[in-house]
Amino acid sequence: MRVRPTLRWTPTEDLPPATTDLDPVADALRAGGVLALSGAGISTESGIPDYRGEGGSLSRHTPMTFQEFVGGAAARRRYWARSHLGWRTFGRALPNAGHRAVAAFGRDGLVSGVITQNVDGLHQAAGSEDVVELHGSLDRVVCLSCGRMSPRSELAERLEAANPGFSPVAAGINPDGDADLTDDQVVGFRVVPCAVCGGVLKPDVVFFGETVPPQRVELCRRMVRESESLLVLGSSLTVMSGLRFVRLAAESGKPVLIVNRDRTRGDRHARARVGLPLGAALTTVAGRLGVTVEEAAA
Repeated sequence: MRVRPTLRWTPTEDLPPATTDLDPVADALRAGGVLALSGAGISTESGIPDYRGEGGSLSRHTPMTFQEFVGGAAARRRYWARSHLGWRTFGRALPNAGHRAVAAFGRDGLVSGVITQNVDGLHQAAGSEDVVELHGSLDRVVCLSCGRMSPRSELAERLEAANPGFSPVAAGINPDGDADLTDDQVVGFRVVPCAVCGGVLKPDVVFFGETVPPQRVELCRRMVRESESLLVLGSSLTVMSGLRFVRLAAESGKPVLIVNRDRTRGDRHARARVGLPLGAALTTVAGRLGVTVEEAAA
């Protein structure tokens, strides 16, 4: 029997506070071979809240687990109603200065790749290559019966047709694209099945309580082993899916640098911890290194 996944973490170690000194980050990037590991904190400046920071979504709700999703039609109706509404906002989010800076570092050969815990696709939208989506992406949908993969836009059109006039007011949008709706607001929402076999559709993301595919984990391990250093951007590292790569880097003697406004579960492994907003911090570093960061799309 699976236990409920770790959603929160309380710091217990007495570590020095984070600094505002960006020199270690600049030095690591100047040397090249930096692997970036990003979390929800890098997307907050794009209007997508994080889970655990100040005002994070975990203070309002607990994400649905894989076991709940596959366990009953009522849970799936609740999920898809909330996710369908959230997608209208989530799907329009644009990369921010942090995403664009990471892409610029990649173009200049300073960043070797990106492992992201996010499901928003914003690193790729900013131009980053060699991105591994550790937890999948919301812009794809998979059938749990026949395995057919389809674009989220296709499902959005089908759900719009099945639920004309569905437009409740949400209390907020979460990092997984889920809108905060009450049970009363989702009553009567119609879920559509797979267009090929009639099976259950699921977003191509790793839910809480679900495991990351082993081959994806091994790819990330290889990226860590082949890197010169690991730069953590906006992740609390609360869940093991990301923390294990920090531990692997530290065990391999590779410098770990963390840029995050709050404490993280991986702080004791860090050579440097910087507590600054990501967009401003990474843009500042880019300026020091003579790296051109593209302007935001008009």
